[in-house]
Amino acid sequence: MLRAGELTLLAFALTLAVASMATVGLFSDRTRIALEQEANRLLGADLVLTSSRPLDADLRKEAVARGLSAISTLAFRSMVIRAENTLLAEITAVEPGYPLRGTTRIATGRSEESEVPVAIPATGTLWADERLFGQLGLKVGEQVGLGNRRFTVAALLAQDPSLTLSVLGMGPRLVMSRDDVASTGLIAPGSRVVHRLLVAGARESVESYRQWAMQRLPAGVRLEGVRDARPEIRNALERAERFMSLAALTAVALATVAVMLAGRRFQHRQLDVCAMLRCLGASQWRVFRLQLVQLVGVGVIASLAGALLGYASQMLLGHWLASMVGIDLPQPGVAAALRASVLGLVLLLSFGLPPLLSLRQIPALRVLRRELGGPGTAGAMAYVLGAACVAALVLWHAGDIRLGGYVLAGSAGTLFAAGVLTWLCLRLLKSVSAGVGVSWRYGIASLRRRPLATVWQVVALALGLAAVLTLTLIRSDLLRAWQGNLPADAPNRFLINIQSDEVAPIESLLGSRLGTKPEFYPMVRARLVAINGTPVDPSQYGDDRARRLVEREFNVSWTETLPAHNRITAGVWLRAATAAEPALSVEEGIARTLGVKLGDRLTYDVAGERFVAPVTSLRKVEWDSFRVNFFVIGSPGLLAGYPATYITSFHLPPRSSDVVNDLIARFPTVVVIDVASLVFQVQAMIEQVSRAITFIFLFTVAAGVLVLYAGIVATHDERLREVAIMRTLGANRRQVLRAYATEFALIGALAGLFAAAAATGLGYFLSRNLLGLPYSSDPVVWLLGLGVGVFGVCGAGIFFTRRVLATPPLASLRQLA
Repeated sequence: MLRAGELTLLAFALTLAVASMATVGLFSDRTRIALEQEANRLLGADLVLTSSRPLDADLRKEAVARGLSAISTLAFRSMVIRAENTLLAEITAVEPGYPLRGTTRIATGRSEESEVPVAIPATGTLWADERLFGQLGLKVGEQVGLGNRRFTVAALLAQDPSLTLSVLGMGPRLVMSRDDVASTGLIAPGSRVVHRLLVAGARESVESYRQWAMQRLPAGVRLEGVRDARPEIRNALERAERFMSLAALTAVALATVAVMLAGRRFQHRQLDVCAMLRCLGASQWRVFRLQLVQLVGVGVIASLAGALLGYASQMLLGHWLASMVGIDLPQPGVAAALRASVLGLVLLLSFGLPPLLSLRQIPALRVLRRELGGPGTAGAMAYVLGAACVAALVLWHAGDIRLGGYVLAGSAGTLFAAGVLTWLCLRLLKSVSAGVGVSWRYGIASLRRRPLATVWQVVALALGLAAVLTLTLIRSDLLRAWQGNLPADAPNRFLINIQSDEVAPIESLLGSRLGTKPEFYPMVRARLVAINGTPVDPSQYGDDRARRLVEREFNVSWTETLPAHNRITAGVWLRAATAAEPALSVEEGIARTLGVKLGDRLTYDVAGERFVAPVTSLRKVEWDSFRVNFFVIGSPGLLAGYPATYITSFHLPPRSSDVVNDLIARFPTVVVIDVASLVFQVQAMIEQVSRAITFIFLFTVAAGVLVLYAGIVATHDERLREVAIMRTLGANRRQVLRAYATEFALIGALAGLFAAAAATGLGYFLSRNLLGLPYSSDPVVWLLGLGVGVFGVCGAGIFFTRRVLATPPLASLRQLA
C-alpha cells in the first residue's frame, strides 16, 4: 500500500508532524535550560544560601558530596580610608573559584577597553568600583586603609555578579580575598555580616540539593536562585518559557490538523478496497484488523523517523543559534523526542481509528453502488473519543493546565466558528455565482459540490494559520514589552535618602547636565502589623518569602497618578477613590503571597505611630523596567506629617561620571546606587532570549506548511477525476487552471479571514492572561491572514496539483478506475 501511495500522505504527514513537535520541544527545552544558566551568571551561582549568622558546615559538605561546586563569601560594611578622606563601602570577601557562574571583570585603569576577566584579588590587594575611585579620588596602585590593615587598590571593579544580590546597597563596593578578612579585625562578635554559600553544578543535582536544603534550613536562612533574587530576570524567563510552551503546543495543533486531514484522505481511498475485501468474503472485523495492522505499522515507523528527523533538526538549529547568539546549549535529552513519538502515535490512532471503524461497515454492494459507505455513528463517536485523547495529551504536553486549557478552548472555538461560518458562506455563494465569469462560476460550484470537504479544508487551514498568526502577535507583544521596559536609555542610577529641600536643586542639576527630568517619589519606612485588625504573625505563613516580607519594613509611597509600568488589575486607582479618604494600592504578587485581598484593611507602623487604610486596588508592576517601583502606594495625604525621604532614578550616559561626582559633592547625604552593570547584563540576556524565541517561532511557522500541503493533497483524487472530465469535455489547461485558482483563492480567503479574527481574539486573551502583557492591536494581522490565505493557498494549491493538470485525461480515468 505504501508503493501504491495509499499510505504515503499519512506516513509523510505523521513523520513531519512528529519531527516538528520533537524539534520545537527539544530545542525549547535546551534553550530554556541555557537561558536559565545564562541568567545564573548574573547571580554568580545556581543557588545562593544567605544568612546573618555563619552557615552550618553540613550545607557545604552535602553540596560537595552531590558533586556540586560550593564556595563561601562574606559581605559587610566598613569605612575605607584614603589620607584624610573616608567613605562607607560594601565589602565582599571571596574565595578562590568565585564566581561559580559568570565572570568578574576588572580594568587596570578607568577605561572600559582594558577590562579583562580574572579570578579573585591577590592577598593584600583590593578591587574598588568606580564610585570609590570617583569619591575618594583613587588611582590604581594607591593604598587605602581598611580596619587594621592597608591594602593596595589593584584594579577597577568593572563587573561583579554579587551586585545582583545587593542592588540597593547603601554605598560603593569593593572585593577582597577572604583570607585577608581576619587581619583587618573588622569582624567581631556582634558584627553585621552577611554569610553566603554559592552552589553550582549539574541542573538535576542542583535541584536535588535545593529540595534537600529546603527541608533543613533553619530560621533566618534564605535559599535563592536568580528568579528569587531578581524579579526582572524571573519575569523575562517565565515569559520566554511560556512562549516556548505555546510554540510547542502550536506545533502539536498543526500536527493534529495535518494528521486529521491525512486520515480523512486515507479513509476515502480505502472505501473501494474494503468493499472488494467484503465481496471476497472477509468479515467486518477481519477488514478492521487488516487496516489496523497497516495503520499501526506505518505509525510506528513514521513516529520513529520523525523523532530522528526532529533530533537532527534541533541539533542544526542549536548549532546555528549558538554561533549567532553566543549561547552554549546543553546536550539534548530524549524526553521531548519520546513525548513527540507518543503524541504522534496517539494522534494517528485518534484520527485514524474513526475512519477504520467506518471502513469496517462498508457494504460489499459499494462495488456496484459507490454512493454507499459513508461514515456511521460509530465513526462519529470514535472521533469524539479521539478528540478527548488528544485534549488529554495536549494538557500533559503543556505541563500547565491553564496554558493547555487556553489552547484547547481557542482551538475548539476556532473550529466551531470557522465551520459554521464556512457553511453559511457556501450557502451565500449560490446567490452570487450567476453574475460572474465561467472560471469563478466553476470555482464556486466546485466548493458547493462537496460542502463537507470544503468545510474541513477551510477549518483545517484556518486553525493552522490562526495558530501561526497568534504566535506572531504574541511574539511581537513580547518583544515590544521587553524593548519598552528596558530600552537603551533605561535608568542605571538610583538616588535615595533625598531630603524634601534637595528635590528641586537635584532636579535642576540633572536637567541642566543630562537633559533629563526624573520623577521623585516620597517614601517612608513602614512595617505591616495587622490585616483586618488581626495582628500579623510570621509563624502563620508557611512560605519562607511571606515570612521574610512580614518581618521587614516596606517602603510606602504616595502619589496621585498611577506610575508608569504599573497596571491596575483589580479595584480602582487611588485618584478614582475619594482622595480625601485613606486608601492603599498593593502590588498583586505580594498581595497574593500575604493573603491580602481587595477591601482588606491594613495597619502599618511608622516609627511607633500607626495608620489604617483599606486596599482599594491591586497593581501589576513591571519590575524589569528598572524604574522606581513600590509594593504599597498610599493615597495623597495619607502619610502627611510622617518623616519622608525621596527616591528617583535616571540614565547616566557613558563617560558622564563627573555628573554623579558633582552631585555627591553638593549633596553628601544623598546615596547613589549604580546598577549600570546589572542593567547591561539583563539587556544582554533579554537580547539572547529574544533571538532564541525568534528561532523557535520561525521553525513553528515552517511546520505550518505541512498543514497547507495536507489540506491541498487531501482532495487530490477528486480533482484528478474533475480534471479528466473537464479535459474530456473540451476544457483547455488554462481554463482548468483559472477555475482551480478561483477555488483555492476562495478557500484561502475564508481561512485567512477566520484565522485573523481568531488570532486577534486569542492574541488578546493569551497576552493579557497568560503572559501579563499589554495587548497591541495590529491591523497588519488581517492583511497577513488574508494575503497568506489567498496567495499562499492559491500558490500552494496550484503547485501541489500541477501533476493533476499535467496528467492526460485517459491516464487519469484509467487510474481512477
